[in-house]
Amino acid sequence: MNRVWKFLAIAPLAITLAALAGSVWGAEAQPPAKPDLNRGQAIAKQVCAACHGADGNSAVGTYPKLAGQHAAYLYKQLKEFKSHARNNAIMMGMASALSDQDMRNVAAYFASQKEKPGFATDKSTVALGQKIFRGGIAEKGVPACAACHGPTGAGIPTQYPRLGGQWAEYTQTQLVAFREGTRTNSVPMHDIASRLTTKEIQAVADYIAGLR
Repeated sequence: MNRVWKFLAIAPLAITLAALAGSVWGAEAQPPAKPDLNRGQAIAKQVCAACHGADGNSAVGTYPKLAGQHAAYLYKQLKEFKSHARNNAIMMGMASALSDQDMRNVAAYFASQKEKPGFATDKSTVALGQKIFRGGIAEKGVPACAACHGPTGAGIPTQYPRLGGQWAEYTQTQLVAFREGTRTNSVPMHDIASRLTTKEIQAVADYIAGLR
């Protein structure tokens, strides 16, 4: 009889705990809400426009163009700025104020915008830049950039970012950061950039700027 009473006493607690566990599991299993482009545009104007432009086409090479970049890549970078997996004092501060849904919204908004074309500016390095981008440097173990980022630098959504048309200054800065270890959120890019000289980085960055 005592066993029966003990069972009856703990049964409601067990049922309650099971229900709570089920509700938590259900909440975790919920897919993210569909990105809201209007909300993303509002965030872009309020938070991002001063550096990146309201439509994601920045005015100077210090700041990257975001227009036309893959939403999954932009979302990943914002997440990594917020978690400090990617180091940039300004962007870490900006991302810290954004919710997960805010990041999805603004990433989708910039992805929906049209990137303004860029241009290569140094004729003396075009051949070298083209060689590295299309064929890599076999003797140094440097793979072709096009192998991951595509022949026109369009990238592959959810895997590799769009590069074509990006400011040469920004691309060069990021390759140097990968090489020097000040940007650490991509092991493959660190390995590749560590094998490139400054001249090679400048050449391929300038070549990439002219891709479309």
